[in-house]
Amino acid sequence: MSEELKDGDIETVSNRGQWINRVIGSAELSESFSSKEEAVDAGRSLAQQLGARHVVSDEEPTGAITDQDPSA
Repeated sequence: MSEELKDGDIETVSNRGQWINRVIGSAELSESFSSKEEAVDAGRSLAQQLGARHVVSDEEPTGAITDQDPSA
């Protein structure tokens, strides 16, 4: 990721087929989701509640079966 994340920022990122909302500096607030849309919505909502910044990091496909076809 090119942007510097600070404590309290929320990053939505793909991790082996799951989408994770990482709360920088507060791992206990982090959550995982089965879909990107669900994770982005939850990350945006949590950022609003905490007054934090929300960043979505799109990762390169790994070729795993769980990767979505970008042309679909």
